[in-house]
Amino acid sequence: MPKLKTHRGAAKRFKKTGTGKIKRAKAFKNHILTKKSAKRKHNLALSGLVDVSDQARVEKLLPYD
Repeated sequence: MPKLKTHRGAAKRFKKTGTGKIKRAKAFKNHILTKKSAKRKHNLALSGLVDVSDQARVEKLLPYD
């Protein structure tokens, strides 16, 4: 069986935690930031987790992670 290729776009966006969950960045922290509160921007800067329902799909894109 041939080697599987890692999806390079997914590799740049997701990292695995020590417990096997998948970390992701939150959306809406790119532009139009003046109307967003400091608290909201701070919370968007923190990392989030991929939902359990999407985890298997992301793991398929990252076979060696």
